[in-house]
Amino acid sequence: MSAEAMKDRRKAAMRVLAHVPAAEIAERLQPIALPPHAELRTPESGLVMVRGRAGGDGVPFNLGEATVSRAAVRLASGEVGFGYVLGRDGKKARLVALCDALIQAEAYADAVETQVVAPLRERVRAERQQSAREAAATKVEFYTMVRGEG
Repeated sequence: MSAEAMKDRRKAAMRVLAHVPAAEIAERLQPIALPPHAELRTPESGLVMVRGRAGGDGVPFNLGEATVSRAAVRLASGEVGFGYVLGRDGKKARLVALCDALIQAEAYADAVETQVVAPLRERVRAERQQSAREAAATKVEFYTMVRGEG
């Protein structure tokens, strides 16, 4: 797999894993025989500055701080995975880092994609569609009636 394709695969997986609870990730990883791995960075929480732009393209400004947890894991075969998640969920950061490392390992990439990422991606997509349908059901149409000429 090319470096660019690997980068895209990792980004897509992280996009999904960021939106699901740690328990679901752990449950999906259970059937996979995980290789030996070590924590390079134990899960820790800290703050990051969130930046914004007025109108999306205006002058940048500091919006505020957000709590983030991070972790890093190295597989025995050498692949290193990183996990950064919003909030103080160190377990989730560690699981995301483990998934990131496994996605980079040829022996585990397909198993993680089919047993962890793909089912969770489908669930997140279904939840977003349901939420969109519920929001659309409450949509109110406003219109103006013109009363005569003058």
